[in-house]
Amino acid sequence: MDIWSKEKRSAVMAKIKSRDTKPEWIVRRYLYSRGYRYRKNVKGLPGTPDIVLRKYGIVIFIHGCFWHGHEVDGHMPHSNSDFWRKKIGRNKLRDERNKAILLKMGWKVMTIWECQLKPAVREQTLLEIEYWINHTYLDRFRRKSPKLYEDEETPVLMAAEEQEQYGANERE
Repeated sequence: MDIWSKEKRSAVMAKIKSRDTKPEWIVRRYLYSRGYRYRKNVKGLPGTPDIVLRKYGIVIFIHGCFWHGHEVDGHMPHSNSDFWRKKIGRNKLRDERNKAILLKMGWKVMTIWECQLKPAVREQTLLEIEYWINHTYLDRFRRKSPKLYEDEETPVLMAAEEQEQYGANERE
């Protein structure tokens, strides 16, 4: 049994934001302060990711534990539970589908849950986000040493050829 009328409940639910939530602000402020530049809520990508770090090839979704069915921290309401079970199930399927499409497109996908940004664990979560971004960037752009033969396990370094002096032919 709901304590409010249908109209009042509808008005309350309509005020729940889907963008610029407190967890999004926490992550965005941290990333910006550390020098990362990003786009927010990019509509051209599946699922409209909350943060897109194009330079790093990373998209970040910041999910509310209730709305996206987090097994650790999410809970199911006792009233109208059938409706909520179906709705949250559809949200989870949509999230997985969008993640799979983004992975096929070559993006790295990071999901951060609202409960991971609570004050007790916030610093650790933010440090892990930054570590993952840097690690992904290094993996993406790391230069691999050439191998002389394919069957070798370690690369062989070759001495550079003698440099020709520029303009030597012009003087002759």
